[in-house]
Amino acid sequence: MDQRIIDLYDRFTHGQLDRREFMDRLATLAGSVAAASALLPALMNDYARAAIVEDNDPRVEITTASYESGGATVKGYLVRARRVAAKRPGVIVIHENRGLNPHIKDVTRRMALAGYLAFGVDFLSVDGGTPENEDRGREMIAALDRPTTVKRAVDAVTFLAAHPESTGAVGAVGFCWGGAMVNLLAENSTALKAGVAYYGMQPPLDRVPDIKAALLLHYAGLDNRINEGIPAYEDALKKAGKEYTIYVYEGVNHAFNNDTSPTRFDPAAAELAWGRTLDFFAKHLGAPPPVET
Repeated sequence: MDQRIIDLYDRFTHGQLDRREFMDRLATLAGSVAAASALLPALMNDYARAAIVEDNDPRVEITTASYESGGATVKGYLVRARRVAAKRPGVIVIHENRGLNPHIKDVTRRMALAGYLAFGVDFLSVDGGTPENEDRGREMIAALDRPTTVKRAVDAVTFLAAHPESTGAVGAVGFCWGGAMVNLLAENSTALKAGVAYYGMQPPLDRVPDIKAALLLHYAGLDNRINEGIPAYEDALKKAGKEYTIYVYEGVNHAFNNDTSPTRFDPAAAELAWGRTLDFFAKHLGAPPPVET
């Protein structure tokens, strides 16, 4: 697909264009309104695509968990492998800017089968939960108060560290909006041990010295909107003496890990980044117990 169209969709999904302006510009690039309408399904997430780990997979146990933060109850999707008797490190999975959708739930199940106590927090749960309508989900995410949301992420670390099945070592992985939240979480949580941000916006640089967690930062080579902030962030991390690793996956788009996004998903980059993510968590959280299949 024309890269201009993918870039236009990226601007729309991140709130820089409303739907009407997006469709008008898409029609211009596609050549007609009819052509734009035909292209739209290829751009949007298709949750009917097969999940890597189905929600009825007998190897995992799924429950709804909740914790208190600032007088509000925050809920999430807690997943663990069934046949693990030992305690295991915890990993918070932070969703994109549409909420805790089927794709992020699938990622949470994948993390559980890697041996972790995986917790997909729904940061929209206080406001009624993630809606099915993605446009509405983006609006709700945009309306969140940042300090309150960061505090809820910090409290999620505390919750998972204290869970009776947890070793107390907690990491976080986030995608897009969630990647940015991982960066913010690292600046605000003294308990977070490891953070993995997929194509996430960089945090305030004056707070970089506060980071205690080791960081793994995945970026997409074609993601100019996010990538322009890499040099300054890396310089700040270096000057502050922080432990970090940056990978830029050339020739791939923002959201390359999202296998429900047919025009942006890149299987090779996604597999490589996921393997690096699991190795990173094993190093910094402790190797998880083996999962019986």
